[in-house]
Amino acid sequence: MIRVDSVSCGYTAAAVLQHLSLDIGDTEFTVIIGPNGAGKSTLLYAVMGLLPLRSGNVEIDGIDLAEMRRQDLAKLVAFVPQEVQTQFDYPVREMILMGRYPWLSMLQSWSEEDHAVAYAVMRLLKLQDLAERYFNHLSGGEKQRVLIARALAQETKYIFLDETISQLDINHQIEIMQLLDEINRLQGKGIVLVSHNLNLAANFASRLVFIRHGQVLGSGTPAEMITPQRLYELMGIELMTMHNPLSNTANILYPGRTSVIPATDRDETSSAQASDQDRTSGTRATDQRS
Repeated sequence: MIRVDSVSCGYTAAAVLQHLSLDIGDTEFTVIIGPNGAGKSTLLYAVMGLLPLRSGNVEIDGIDLAEMRRQDLAKLVAFVPQEVQTQFDYPVREMILMGRYPWLSMLQSWSEEDHAVAYAVMRLLKLQDLAERYFNHLSGGEKQRVLIARALAQETKYIFLDETISQLDINHQIEIMQLLDEINRLQGKGIVLVSHNLNLAANFASRLVFIRHGQVLGSGTPAEMITPQRLYELMGIELMTMHNPLSNTANILYPGRTSVIPATDRDETSSAQASDQDRTSGTRATDQRS
């Protein structure tokens, strides 16, 4: 289990996380959701020791983060960023092998076991045909699969993903979520994903964590969290939900062009339209007199 206890941290004088506390199960598929700037990614960076804590502490499997060596932490937590910028282009096979770095000793090169792990992961994610292709030449969906493969090759207990699906087409978003769900269920790894896609999160996650203003607003199952009241507290907008028979959980119904406008708004809209029509009629009458 990962325990975050009253953590405050940030990038400038102002703290992004403010006395945030949260427990993350080691076999859960957790999705962290919140508005822009709420502190979702900051929470991941804090747990990975990439941001100094101003107060509070983080424990991973009962070990204080402050007392862990970076190599030991990398054997527990793998990280999949939203995108990767590499100075040099590498074949997919080598990108996946990089996940084995935490298990290498000083000056050690790849062993037969490292190659076997990388090949097994490529086969699991059906990446054999891409093994010799260069990473920067891949599509967005292919790149994310390779980065997830690298995380799997790292053989950690937890995998953190920062907005992994945000820039992907819907088919690749679903594909990645199905893959993460499979990894969670079949391999028992703890998955922690930052995402803005509430419906996909509800369809695949076992637990949702809502964050706003650097604090946990609430956490629970999708059925507990995807409710009009909870969504209004999180996003400040009134949304309707309904049961999705395909995922057997609640999903959001987004408003569209035919949405009913509240009475007060309708009156204001009608008045504005009437004023526009009066101005148009006046202009036409003036033109006719001229």
